[in-house]
Amino acid sequence: MIIAAIKPYKLDEVREALTEIGVRGMMVTEIKGFGMQSGHTEIYRGAEYAVNFVPKMRLELVVSDALAETVMETITKTARTGKIGDGKIFMLDVERALRVRTGDADDDAL
Repeated sequence: MIIAAIKPYKLDEVREALTEIGVRGMMVTEIKGFGMQSGHTEIYRGAEYAVNFVPKMRLELVVSDALAETVMETITKTARTGKIGDGKIFMLDVERALRVRTGDADDDAL
């Protein structure tokens, strides 16, 4: 399982790049968080206020072991702007996968 937090405006570009390398599905969630930048300040109607949580998109993908490194490299290359807040990627082991409709298991379910 690969979990990535990326900038929202990079979502379509990342999805297209992942589709090109053979990723057939992912889950996407709008999230808010902070990392090293610890939020930022904005001015609205003349008043300055702190934005402690920055909008991000969370991608969750379960792929075969053979594809995992390529997926991480693709997300990294596509989501990178070179500026603070580009995001993070985590890789976790998945014990089992099951496709509900067909009963396919593990790699066949992916």
